[in-house]
Amino acid sequence: MSVLIKGGTIVTATDLYRGDIFVEHEVITQIGLSISSPADVVIDATGKYVIPGGIDVHTHFDMPYDGTVSADDFESGTIAAAHGGTTTIVDFAIQDRGKSLREGWETWMRKAEAKAVIDYGFHMIMREYSPELGGEMADMVREGVTSFKLFMAYPGVFMMDDASIFQIMQRAGGLGATVSVHAENGGVIDVLVKQALARGHTAPRYHALTRPPGTEAEATHRAIALAEMAGVPVYIVHLSAAEALAQVTEARDRGLSVFAETCPQYLFLSHDNYEEPGFAGAKYVVTPPLRARETHDELWRGLAGNDLQVVATDHCPYCLQEKRLGEDDFSEIPTGAPGVETRMTLLYDGGVRTGRISLNRWVEITSTAPAKIFGLFPRKGTIAPGTDADLVVFDPEATATLSSDTLHMNVDYDPYEGRQVTGLSRTVLSRGRVLIDDGEFVGAAGGGRFLRRSTTA
Repeated sequence: MSVLIKGGTIVTATDLYRGDIFVEHEVITQIGLSISSPADVVIDATGKYVIPGGIDVHTHFDMPYDGTVSADDFESGTIAAAHGGTTTIVDFAIQDRGKSLREGWETWMRKAEAKAVIDYGFHMIMREYSPELGGEMADMVREGVTSFKLFMAYPGVFMMDDASIFQIMQRAGGLGATVSVHAENGGVIDVLVKQALARGHTAPRYHALTRPPGTEAEATHRAIALAEMAGVPVYIVHLSAAEALAQVTEARDRGLSVFAETCPQYLFLSHDNYEEPGFAGAKYVVTPPLRARETHDELWRGLAGNDLQVVATDHCPYCLQEKRLGEDDFSEIPTGAPGVETRMTLLYDGGVRTGRISLNRWVEITSTAPAKIFGLFPRKGTIAPGTDADLVVFDPEATATLSSDTLHMNVDYDPYEGRQVTGLSRTVLSRGRVLIDDGEFVGAAGGGRFLRRSTTA
């Protein structure tokens, strides 16, 4: 099918201009003024922006957690993503202890391949290290799984010791892979949690109080130091604390290959949300926790100055019934919140319209930078002849009130409930296929493809 998008303002990470875009055989074939080639579908983008589809490199669809499962699977989650202007996700396959990496990857492939409506890739979460698993890392890279995620938190579940982290980093560096790190000092947090519970402190706010900024800053420093010694690029996920950002800034100033993402919840929500009446604060139990409102300015400065390169979502929602598993013990609250559908709009409304970031920077942090860091560029992340026709017609004047009643994520609350926003994705294409037509989903489950990503080598 051929598609002609006419009269829009094309926005990439570097460009801003009026033009038409012609799509054939899933890729962009022409960009110009007044393209007259006949097309099967013609989309009028007059008065609207045309941007590359968003890339969310941090989602957890169909994610098991202590007997529960995150509320969105690869069908509902990717439909919600498409509604929000995201056309590619990179989720996390999980290696079970004592099992192979391939078994974990194949399990997540089965979850995704018949359901995903947009294109998808995987990071590999490793829970342990052995020479055999080190050999398997090369197999994963050959399959296009070119990033490995390690945890410094969650003792007994995901947390790794420094020696294992360092050995995986060394191996990844030799393979041209990237290592992503959840940087919190899990041992210290475990002590603080036990102390809080012993004092009878069980409310949701203690999730944040037992994970102070210093635990994130220390682990971020340690992750960077280990990566520097191992000679591997390191990517800090869901950075929330100004103190952790300072560690990333210092490392980047020294020329190290250090990258970091933050998430919308750390830009728009704060520790104050934990004080909502009753058990409502549980809706905001995410890890790392929400920080003081003053942190917002530091994170926005990091985004504007490229000390932070990406805004992803860490989309991992649990319904309120599951959140209530921790009603008498904050440490039992499943951590995670919805966000894959609202990311692009929130960043436009709260970033571009307020002057915190430019239009080009908005595209860069939501699409181009994640594509480059994780081996998807130039196939994804920009608008140019030969690239995949992942395109969003974005209406900068359209308004909405965010609500779980009207959003498409499979969860019974939204962290931004009642927020008035301006700027919405109206028409969304994935490889030239129209998925969202004037706000209505017209795609099909299983239409997404697995993406084999390149290495840094």
